[in-house]
Amino acid sequence: MINAASHLQPTQVPVPRHIFVTGGVVSSLGKGLTAASLGRLLRARGISVVMQKLDPYINVDPGTMNPFQHGEVFVTDDGSETDLDIGHYERFLDVNLSGKANATTGQVYSTVIAKERRGEYLGDTVQVIPHITDEIKRVMRAQAEPDDDGNLPDVIITEIGGTVGDIESQPFLEAARQVRADLGRDNVAFVHVSLIPFLPAAGELKTKPTQHSVASLRNIGIQPDALVLRTDRHLPEGIKGKVALMCDVDRDAVVECKDAASIYEVPPTLHREGLDAYLVQRLGLTFRDVDWTEWNSLLERVHAPKHRLEVALVGKYVDLHDAYLSVSEAIRHGGFANHARVDIRWVASDVCETPEGAQRALAGVDAIVVPGGFGVRGIEGKVGALRWAREHRVPTLGLCLGLQCMVIEAARNLLGLSAASSTEMEPETPDPVVATMDSQRQILHGDGNLGGTMRLGSYPAVLTEGSIVAETYGTNEVSERHRHRFEVNNDYRERLASVGLRVSGTSPDGRLTEFVELDRSQHPYYVATQAHPEFRSRPTRAHPLFAALVRAGLDRRREVYASHRRGEHVVPGDEPAECFTTASSDSGDTINYADACSDDADNE
Repeated sequence: MINAASHLQPTQVPVPRHIFVTGGVVSSLGKGLTAASLGRLLRARGISVVMQKLDPYINVDPGTMNPFQHGEVFVTDDGSETDLDIGHYERFLDVNLSGKANATTGQVYSTVIAKERRGEYLGDTVQVIPHITDEIKRVMRAQAEPDDDGNLPDVIITEIGGTVGDIESQPFLEAARQVRADLGRDNVAFVHVSLIPFLPAAGELKTKPTQHSVASLRNIGIQPDALVLRTDRHLPEGIKGKVALMCDVDRDAVVECKDAASIYEVPPTLHREGLDAYLVQRLGLTFRDVDWTEWNSLLERVHAPKHRLEVALVGKYVDLHDAYLSVSEAIRHGGFANHARVDIRWVASDVCETPEGAQRALAGVDAIVVPGGFGVRGIEGKVGALRWAREHRVPTLGLCLGLQCMVIEAARNLLGLSAASSTEMEPETPDPVVATMDSQRQILHGDGNLGGTMRLGSYPAVLTEGSIVAETYGTNEVSERHRHRFEVNNDYRERLASVGLRVSGTSPDGRLTEFVELDRSQHPYYVATQAHPEFRSRPTRAHPLFAALVRAGLDRRREVYASHRRGEHVVPGDEPAECFTTASSDSGDTINYADACSDDADNE
């Protein structure tokens, strides 16, 4: 006999609750942002949250995947190469996650096959159910372990990649269904993100795609507890009521999430719709009112900037902006820290190979970021962009490959080593100013796997006293995340320093170059790091290197405007393109760029 009371009262067992986030109708609806926003809301209510993403592709991890297909690879402190949604989780929750936050079909099958080879299944016929689903459940529950302080998380939010109906996602959805059966319905909730399209020809919003998506979930045995309806316009109450009725979901659990000008509007949008309030009550969680102090301050900086500037991102994969997701977000964070709106100019590095091409592509920008990448294509363009930035004294930040290209540019154009290059691009170069790390030589010669074998994860660095980077960080000891196989050749350090490009940070043993910079007497801000500081930037706590870049860009904009106002000659291409115009901010307020550039403008 079923005890009805047990289904009406929250369990008394202190087990972490699970919230599964699924997606339907189409991909790219924003499941990751929805999950991250929900995590932020629960943390703002005093609830401890951990997050994870389960990807249905058969690759073991995204480390060797094409950036044009997958987007960026997000590296965690422990050196795991993960999905870009892990970056959303870290930025929204302001936490550092581990490799346990991301799992793939490839990892699951690799583990199961390895167990079978070791005989751990005792001769059983290994099948999707129960062996694959059991391994997926183990992964889902792996984060339900005490942290370093012995505390269990209150909630584990799991985003299941793909779209309901995809054959690849079925084992993950089945495992999630079993988790609800294992832990009890009071401890597990399903949030389904779906699309409500508007048909212009009919002038109507259509709910049928969402109804079919929920029906597909039901066929698997999952009844969603809440629906997040993605839309490009406000949904009438009648539409929400119809979806609630046809999908058998409480009306209070049907929430609208309209397209927003900024991703940082999503948490307050879901809060206004009551999603977090519904779920904490549904799961029987102890909670407090949401503390919006920090987030409201962020939104004020997002929507009411006092300044504006343009930053060029010179990359190899700019046709897919997600390939540089953390970089572009870190640039915007630098703007938030300076009460500035940053417009990003996406520049394909190939077009900057010649001085004329670099001039056309970069004229008028206030600052430049040259991010990482792999392979030969576009390298000469990065070098050309850096030469233009150095000669025009435009504030510049190089990341990973950007540092290596900065070294190559200085060697060629300041040292006079015209054939200087990296052994990655030119193995027989007579001046290998960038070379393969000793630990990577065998791998690159075909004696090891490419996946997961780079210098990955967080490593310490010691900064030179009095350097720009030490001043920027406010300390001489830092730790940043890395993802690279090549390094600056130490044989060229002193020669590079003799022309002004000095090593301003190294590994603790002094062997690896971690930071380089030009002295301020040569350039206002020309800095690069072998690391990927973008992975540690947060919207409420910008990374120091990006905040300093934006600050230098604003200073340059004011200097150029002041020179123009005094009637002094401005080198063509140096003037900020919009310095003497007006435009509207995200909030609709008018920003006068003449004011924003002037010496009288606020500079907080």
